[in-house]
Parts: sequence; structure tokens; C-alpha cells
Amino acid sequence: MSSMHDLAVIILNYNTRDLLADCLASLRGQAGVGFTVCVVDNCSDDGSADMVAAQYPEVQLIRSPANNGFAAGNNLGLRALGFPANARARYAMLLNPDTVAPPGALAGMVGFADATPDAGVVGPRLMLMDGALDMACRRSFPTPAVSFYRLIGLSRLFPHSRRFGRYNMTYLGIDEQTDVDSVVGACMLVRAEAIQGAGLLDEQFFMYGEDLDWCLRIKQQRGTAGRPYRVIYYPTVTVQHIKRAASRKSAKAQYEFDRAMWLFYRKHYQAGTFFLMDWIVKLGLAVRGGPRLAREMFARA
Repeated sequence: MSSMHDLAVIILNYNTRDLLADCLASLRGQAGVGFTVCVVDNCSDDGSADMVAAQYPEVQLIRSPANNGFAAGNNLGLRALGFPANARARYAMLLNPDTVAPPGALAGMVGFADATPDAGVVGPRLMLMDGALDMACRRSFPTPAVSFYRLIGLSRLFPHSRRFGRYNMTYLGIDEQTDVDSVVGACMLVRAEAIQGAGLLDEQFFMYGEDLDWCLRIKQQRGTAGRPYRVIYYPTVTVQHIKRAASRKSAKAQYEFDRAMWLFYRKHYQAGTFFLMDWIVKLGLAVRGGPRLAREMFARA
């Protein structure tokens, strides 16, 4: 663990033992890059941690005594590998256990980042099991305007519009490499220097939103060349994603998604939003999130 790797892969697991095994098996087939893997088990009760210990002894395993969410769990792994200040790898990769990386995926992403010095974050093309693009793998930030277009359905009516289709960038072809506001935490490669400047994931986000927040904070940093870091969608590398395998679209997951949008808005946009638009945004989020989120929002207000 003392030597410097090209890449440190952090996998946060919660009750997805069989998928995690497939993910780790796909990493064993990677070549052309020096990497280490850390699995953080978020207090699973399905034997995930014991499976890793028995079948993948080369993997660093952290058994978290509690499930404190996506950001906190990934931060455990990042800290164990020396991030943010004493990183043991030139890049970190957050990787969901419900992903499968084809041969050459890790080397391809590291090679692209090496060739692009101002790339702070790189995300691959993520494909779902039905062959569709995981729309979250390239996004714009949910500004009040972008969120409004999505809320009233303009993004669905005009997906090819650069104005109304900005949230999921549906106006772009899936093969088109492009700078984006954010990629998704299911698979994102982050430069060690960018993490040192921006810090770790914000643990007030339990699930969802922490990747958006991290990408925004990284884009606010400047690299060694003095230019702001870029976040890049890199479709040359494709990774399979069995989306929401851990959450199963539960009521808690939906609540945490809506709560994450509130936290992100409050942290980055509320102070600069005209009061009438601010109330429209809060009303929309309260209606979507239900009484529990409404109580949290207006109690803080």
C-alpha cells in the first residue's frame, strides 16, 4: 500500500453481494494500468464483506459498522487510500458494485486523463441492461432554470433543444465526447490534485447529489496549468450499469433524491435566486418530496 498506483478504485457496497462479485471479477481482468481496489461495505447483512474477504484477498476491505450513506462511505475508502492530501494513487475512481468494466476500461480512462491535463473528472459512457444510455452519466447542474424546464415537462417535449434538454444533454449523440457539468458517481475518475483542492465528498448528502456537488467544486479549482478543471464525458470507454440495484427505487431512495436536490439548491443557488423564483423552486421541491421534506425545508427556513 505504500507504493504509488495509477488508480485507486473505491467501491461502496450495500447488500449487492452477487453484483459486487461480478464487478470485482471484471476488475481482475484489467491490464495496462497499476491500480488498487478498496471495497467499503456499508453494514450489509447479505454476506458481502465475507465474500470479498474469502474470494478477493487482494482487495482492501473496510467493514463500516453503520450505513451512513454514499458520500460518507466513499470518503472512508478515499481516506484509507490517502486522499485528499496524501494520495497513494494519481487518480481515484468511484465505482458502483452494480457495474461491469470491460477489458481495457481502466487503462483507457487513465490514458485519456493523462493526455488531458486539465481534466479534473472523467466519466465513461454507462449503458443499462436494456441497451439504453444511463442518462445520468452526462448532466448539467440543476440550476433553477434547468430544474424548472424539467419539472414542467419541457425537457421531455423538446429533448433535442439545447435550452430545454440541458439536464441530461439529450440534444447530443451518445458517441459525442463533450465537456459536461457533471458525470455520475456510479463510475467517475477524479484527478488526485483536484481532490486535494476541492476536498472529499460532502457528507450532508446521504444518497444522490454528492456527485453533482463534487463536480461543481472541482470545476471551481484550477489545475497546474492555471486553467479551471474540466469534467468530461468520455464515451470511448463503455461500462455496464445495472442501475439502482441497491435502492430498488424505494420510497427512501425517492425521498433522498428530492432531498439532495434541495440541499444542492440551498448550497449553491438559493442565495443568488430572486425571491419569487426561490419560492417556486421550494414549492416544487416540497410537492415532490412530500411532507417529510417540506418539514425539513421550512424548518430550516
